[in-house]
Amino acid sequence: MKYDLAVIGGGPGGYTAADAAAKAGLSVVLFEKDQLGGTCLNRGCIPTKALLHAADTWRALNGAGPLGLRAGGAAFDWAAIQDYKTRTVDTLRQGVRRLMQAGGVTVVQGTAQVAAEGVVLCGGTRYEVSDIIAAAGAVPALPPIPGRELPGVYTSDDLLAGGGKALASLVIVGGGVIGVEMAGVYSAFGCRVTILELADRLLPTMDRELGQRLAAALKKQGVAVSTKAAVQQISQAEGGLLVQYADAKGNAAGVRAQGVLIAAGRRPAAEGLFAGDYRPDLEHGGIPADAAGRTGLPHLYVIGDARAGSIQLAHLAEAQGKNAVAAILGRPLPVDTSLVPACVYTTPEIASVGMTEAGAKAAGIPVRCGKALSGANGRCVIAGAGAGFVKLVCRADTGRLLGAQLCWPRATDLIGELALAVQHGLTAADLAGLIHPHPTFAEGIRAAAEQIG
Repeated sequence: MKYDLAVIGGGPGGYTAADAAAKAGLSVVLFEKDQLGGTCLNRGCIPTKALLHAADTWRALNGAGPLGLRAGGAAFDWAAIQDYKTRTVDTLRQGVRRLMQAGGVTVVQGTAQVAAEGVVLCGGTRYEVSDIIAAAGAVPALPPIPGRELPGVYTSDDLLAGGGKALASLVIVGGGVIGVEMAGVYSAFGCRVTILELADRLLPTMDRELGQRLAAALKKQGVAVSTKAAVQQISQAEGGLLVQYADAKGNAAGVRAQGVLIAAGRRPAAEGLFAGDYRPDLEHGGIPADAAGRTGLPHLYVIGDARAGSIQLAHLAEAQGKNAVAAILGRPLPVDTSLVPACVYTTPEIASVGMTEAGAKAAGIPVRCGKALSGANGRCVIAGAGAGFVKLVCRADTGRLLGAQLCWPRATDLIGELALAVQHGLTAADLAGLIHPHPTFAEGIRAAAEQIG
């Protein structure tokens, strides 16, 4: 069977690339070993955010007393919440399938391998293609902690699949995005949650203040947070599991729970992509590539989480998919992938784009920063938002916006405005001179810009 393009992996990057190529007139075959939508739709972004939406609604319902509202007899149904999550995933998965059908993309379910230049094998069938885009995604990373194989030790895939796991207590090993979002879900529904993070703060790859503010917010929600916590062993104990660790001072400590979530990030799933001796060199388990996704092998492109050094975000994978197709067609790359917003769907929401103050200073760039606080924003006060901020990082000489960090209601939506401002070289004066409607959360952007002058 012959096609212009083979895409291996049906996640956001893969199906976006397949759609773009089909619209350009290429014949496309898309291979997916599990379900269309990949990890993001089926076991990641979408089910997590569905559960977080349910959790936020439940928190709002229980916290409505100060508004003069009483919800007598309110209760949650864990099975029904999981059904809502499943319906959400099913709806979006069907949308992806219809998108592929509308574009004439051939979808093949099965594990595909690249056997040679322009040759893909799947289910005993040989497919000859002009170009290949590998979008194999990633799998949960499992650090070598003794006891990780015990019953009751889970990955995020385990907790997000099917009906999930109803737990009375949960230890989360890792305070990155996956860990803090799952903490928000489980703590909302009465689970006793403990986060153990090896670094000195939550969200260690983001601005320090974001992690600090989030830790304070989670503690108010009943989550126990321990940083500089080195997990040493997981063992069976009465009532569940015992997680032993060295605390910030190096002292032995332990916490018992019904379940343990290993949330140590994800690693590229590139090893099984190739058959025989035909394979590129890997870097830290991922496939190296240039800005267009070109690898060291002719006519082989890689996008998304399987790419070496790539930030593992669905929206970046989509952009990389569009760029790879453009490169195959000999067209200019349509998306600038050097500027990638990051979002965390906790309460409060976290978002960032561009440079942090510390990053700018490390690069020798003099900066001025402006910060707006939630207590001075009318919409934040109305909504009962806790302590939060909008921080803008600008060049000291020109006022040009270099980056932004938000711990703020609707931060994940507002970050788009700031990403556009960074990309187009807008200044603090430009943002301060824009009328933002009142009262809105977006006024925090103008207020922060006005602090810079």
